[in-house]
Amino acid sequence: MATKIRLQRHGKKGKPFYYIVVADARAPRDGRFIERLGSYNPNTNPATIDINFDKTFEWVDNGAQPTDTCRAILSYKGVMYKKHLQGGVKKGALTQEQADEKFTAWTEQKENKISGKKETLTTTKGEARKAALAAEAKKKEERAAAIAAKNAPVAEEEAPATEEGAEATESNETAE
Repeated sequence: MATKIRLQRHGKKGKPFYYIVVADARAPRDGRFIERLGSYNPNTNPATIDINFDKTFEWVDNGAQPTDTCRAILSYKGVMYKKHLQGGVKKGALTQEQADEKFTAWTEQKENKISGKKETLTTTKGEARKAALAAEAKKKEERAAAIAAKNAPVAEEEAPATEEGAEATESNETAE
């Protein structure tokens, strides 16, 4: 029986949520499945992926073929890399200890990268919020000044306020 690791869609319209399942290749997308391995939520930033690593690795090692999207998800979580390292162990290119060391180094690097991205997202979100508050405060002050100017009594003096106004009146008198 050909087995596939694929996504099973759930959630409402416009807000998808997926289960990562192992299913017979002939079964419908949202139909019968053999085992549920985890979940994937693309609505969050970064996307939330929760899988049972050991079960997923066991299925991939036994020959279950992931779809393209699931392959990307499993690569992101390290299942495909661990399978690659185990292939090297089986061929004799690596020892099990070397493969484990490489995998732990990779996972630590990946976790640092993800936490850095999350921190960057929170800081940019905070900066955007501060900028929006500053712009809102500036608009509020401008509106208050406009209302104050509108409600202020109007002074009816005809005297020119600047030198340019005086020069303009002199040039008008000489032209006449």
